Amino acid sequence: MAWSIDGELILNCSCTVFCPCVVSLGMHPPTEGYCQAWSGVRIDRGEIDGVDVSGLNVAMLLDIPGKMERGNWTLALWIDERATEPQFAALERVMSGRARGTTGLFKVLVGSYLGAERAPVAFTTDGATRRLSVGKLIQGAVAPISGKRPGEEVMVVNTEYWMGPEVTVARAEQGRVRAFGRVWNFEGRSAEICAIAWSGE
Repeated sequence: MAWSIDGELILNCSCTVFCPCVVSLGMHPPTEGYCQAWSGVRIDRGEIDGVDVSGLNVAMLLDIPGKMERGNWTLALWIDERATEPQFAALERVMSGRARGTTGLFKVLVGSYLGAERAPVAFTTDGATRRLSVGKLIQGAVAPISGKRPGEEVMVVNTEYWMGPEVTVARAEQGRVRAFGRVWNFEGRSAEICAIAWSGE
């Protein structure tokens, strides 16, 4: 099944400083010894096995008990309520890792998949701040940290990170999750902003 998704991803996790996984590729433990995170994906252009998914949003919950490379992840998905049935099915297949390609690591590393639900997933941009809301389940906002040179984002570039090679270092202005028994608040903690160009065959 051929597919491609271009857009932007934001993520806020429990790490107290910038997530070490971006550089270590999951070999270094998260700062707290575990990784709990919420993430949002804005799809600017996307096609999955002939189904156009452009303009839709997806949100994720990730709960990882230790080093990312060791697996046993827990994953939950919320797919834009505007999606048609074919769009919903196609996005779940990609975002759960079953379509292989860029997101295929989920198929290998996720030990507990909590499923996909329809929800009002809103991904908006206000200046440099990106906001994600999933009803009352996730309320998040992330913004780039300040660098020495005004107007220039602090970035990690040319990485092998699965999400994308260029990652903007950010901090959460808001990061509340109330879902699947998780009650998290990661305000002030590590966040990432990443342009994505994912694909699979």
